[in-house]
Amino acid sequence: MKQKKDVQQGTVALMLLKTLELLGPLHGYGIARRIEQISGDRLSVNQGTLYPVLLRLENEGAIASEWGPSENNRRARFYKLTRTGQKLLETEKKDWEQTADIISHFFKVKAEDLG
Repeated sequence: MKQKKDVQQGTVALMLLKTLELLGPLHGYGIARRIEQISGDRLSVNQGTLYPVLLRLENEGAIASEWGPSENNRRARFYKLTRTGQKLLETEKKDWEQTADIISHFFKVKAEDLG
C-alpha cells in the first residue's frame, strides 16, 4: 500500500481550480476526494488546509458558492469556477510550468556544463 503525501503548500489552490474547471461545481469534501483521485491517490487533502483556500478564493472572486443538497441529501456548499478563477488558473498554470522547467533544468545540469 502506497503512502499518501500531503499536498505541498501553494499547490492546493491550483489543484482546486483545475478540479472545478474539469468537473464543474463540487462541495468541499468532493473537491478533496477528486484531487486525491486525480493524483492517483498519491495525495491526501486535509480539510483544514482546503477550507481556508476555498474561503480565500471565494473572497478573491475566483470561485463562487451556493448551498445545495449533497449526494446523501445533506446540505452542502457547492463551489464553482468564475471567469476570474479561469484567468487565475491560466496564470498559475503558466507559473507552475515555468517553475517546473527551471527545477528540471537544475536536476539535468552537470558540473562540466558550468565550466
